[in-house]
Amino acid sequence: MTATLRPRRKGSEMSVSNHLLSDDQMRQFISRGYVILQTDFPKEFHEGLNAKLNEVMDKEGNPGNNLLPRFSEVGDILQNPVVRGALTSVVGHDYTIHPHRHCHFTYPGRKVQTWHKDSYWGHQKVRNHHNWWAMIFYYPQAVDEEMGPSGLLSGSQYYTKRAGDETETPVYIEGPEGTFGLIHYDLWHRGGANLSQKTRAMMKFQFVRMDAPTGPAWNNLQADWMPVEDAPVDHNILWENQWRWHRGAKGAERNGAEGKASQTNGGRTEETKISDLAGKLGSRYEPDGVDSAYRLATCSEEAIPSLAEALTSGNATASRNAGYGLSAVGSGARGVLLEAMGHGSEAARMHAAFALGELGQADEESASAVAKGVSDPEVVVRRSAVEALGLMKEPVEVILPALEEGLNDDDDQARFTAALSLQRLGSRAEPALPALQAALRDDNRYVRANSVDALRRVGTNEALNIALEYLSAHRWCPTTTPDNLF
Repeated sequence: MTATLRPRRKGSEMSVSNHLLSDDQMRQFISRGYVILQTDFPKEFHEGLNAKLNEVMDKEGNPGNNLLPRFSEVGDILQNPVVRGALTSVVGHDYTIHPHRHCHFTYPGRKVQTWHKDSYWGHQKVRNHHNWWAMIFYYPQAVDEEMGPSGLLSGSQYYTKRAGDETETPVYIEGPEGTFGLIHYDLWHRGGANLSQKTRAMMKFQFVRMDAPTGPAWNNLQADWMPVEDAPVDHNILWENQWRWHRGAKGAERNGAEGKASQTNGGRTEETKISDLAGKLGSRYEPDGVDSAYRLATCSEEAIPSLAEALTSGNATASRNAGYGLSAVGSGARGVLLEAMGHGSEAARMHAAFALGELGQADEESASAVAKGVSDPEVVVRRSAVEALGLMKEPVEVILPALEEGLNDDDDQARFTAALSLQRLGSRAEPALPALQAALRDDNRYVRANSVDALRRVGTNEALNIALEYLSAHRWCPTTTPDNLF
């Protein structure tokens, strides 16, 4: 079942605009992967919610994805101007809440978790460096060190593996009730050991960006990226790329002399040969590989052959980093990415589809090449292709049939990603109403949920009636419990 956020209260847009992130907070989010904030609810609000949480957990168990309909206060939290302002800053004005949400409820004696990234509900994909996804960790009660606060590995959101203790800076979300962390979806994190005599609740919510930025959505006063000097690893070129993307810029900013890429190190400008950077794309030390990808992107056309070679090399790490680098290059990388869509390596096709989606170019040749990937024999390619089509959006006559095909894929992830892409298309998805209506009977909960939200975003009377009939029949009643059946 899906849930639509409550209607926005009169005057709330002004309140949200007063709570957008500042430039300093946005720089922290881009470089560190999190900001910690505080809502302005009265103490009694959280006391009441926490009492309900404890009662439900003891009597009914964890409501899982039904957290939002089970507790009306959760809807108030998601509409709070501080929460909405933070989310708007990072995932845009038109974000949606993902149907997966969970209350991590720990009793005294719970052991510490291992460091991990969230999967995509048991599935994996090429993870986005750009903020197409975000999470919130919210405390309805005060949490101190003994209660097992959520731990975060600062700056780890760009790595598929843990970089190592020498570059990791753990931070912990502690604070009074109403404290929440706005988290890059791919930040490494863990729940702490509960050494207290109290229960601890942390409510996790996931959010999805619908459109690429066309301009800054935060309280942006400075156009240029201000370098971060105190990070364990210098990724300022990568971070600047994210900053520019959030401001609506396309492609990397050209940097470096011919055949070289520049790097600022301790106030000095150093230059490195393109060939040396290309050799690091497959490095076992991931910070080097990721950094090299974005530094190569600043060389633009000169580095494209090296990135293209790595993309099709058969080395999974080098191919992935090349995908990031080529997507950062911009439109100049389009030709080699189209060629790679027909390469024999599944990693090359998967990462090429990913990068073409990040480029977001609305041209028939690009869309047709990615649309062919929807019928690729390798499921990892199909997953990337259906996601990329939702980021490209146009031409709709090419994209819609491919996404309808994706809704019938044998793979759950390909289907729920196709439904998410149709959601991103908004009103353009109107011709797919029959396919979306059929998807409401899918066995997978996220296919159904994303399809309902796609119907809602189509927005026509017919689409809304289909969604309303489905939701009326599948209504989840928060007061129906084993002790109160009717």
